[in-house]
Amino acid sequence: MSTTPPIAMAEQGIASPDEPGRRRDRTTKIRGYRAGFWVYAGLGVVVLAAVFPYYWSFLIGSGDASTISDPNMSWIPGGNFLANAASVVNDPAVNFWPALWNSIYSSTLIAASVVITSTLAGWAFAKLRFRGSRGLLVFVVATMAVPTQLGVVPLYILFADLGWTGNVGAIIIPALTSAFGVFWMTQYLQQTVPDELIEAARVDGATMMRTFWTIAVPAARPAAAMLFLFTFVGAWNNFFWPFIVLDRRDPTLPVALSLLQSNYFVDYSVVLAGVLLATIPLLLLFAFAGRQLVSGIMAGAVKG
Repeated sequence: MSTTPPIAMAEQGIASPDEPGRRRDRTTKIRGYRAGFWVYAGLGVVVLAAVFPYYWSFLIGSGDASTISDPNMSWIPGGNFLANAASVVNDPAVNFWPALWNSIYSSTLIAASVVITSTLAGWAFAKLRFRGSRGLLVFVVATMAVPTQLGVVPLYILFADLGWTGNVGAIIIPALTSAFGVFWMTQYLQQTVPDELIEAARVDGATMMRTFWTIAVPAARPAAAMLFLFTFVGAWNNFFWPFIVLDRRDPTLPVALSLLQSNYFVDYSVVLAGVLLATIPLLLLFAFAGRQLVSGIMAGAVKG
């Protein structure tokens, strides 16, 4: 008769006498599982659906003005993409490089501010006890139900009185905080940081800010990376408010590209070439930070 303790047997993968072979069979099935044909077929369809808009834009952007209206259009890209991209970059009405810098500067600052403020507020709502915290969190979440368009007129009047219209700061300041970011970080920190760890830090004499810096910040890193990416993309693609408040001589990139369609005749090959140029920084960002994005999404799914 074996004298190996049950815990040691479980760690070594040895089945106990009460459940012969069940644990080993279950582990083998999970580790040896391979996706079948239909799984790969479904993933292939999803990938094609995601890549097709980019290929279509490149197909039109590499042609000329008559490509989009040609009933016998070839599905092989032409050779005019660089020329069309150069037309976008060198168009004096677009101001491509200042618009690109405005988009990078404003999107980075907005995303960084949202991550910082949301992490601090999420830590307070998740782990601190103060009067009215539950009602205040409900109020913050309820503000997400208010459409942005309802506040455009008073917001524009406010910035006009301050003399900030036409300034990039007019699109940065209203977006420095995010109700969704506060809700997301609150839920994440509430589930990932145990109260016992905070109590142990307090027993060791750590202040609240030191506890936040040494415990909350490392734990919130995957969620913060995901929030940064999504906020950056949202700020980069924002068109409505920048189109209203910014001057056409100093726009963001989406507003600048809209000027390509302000003529009587719209050359869609040039427009879509500009759209692809505006997409390249986002693709590079996701290529470098995609691992953090996946870990942030999956962190809650693999707990326990």
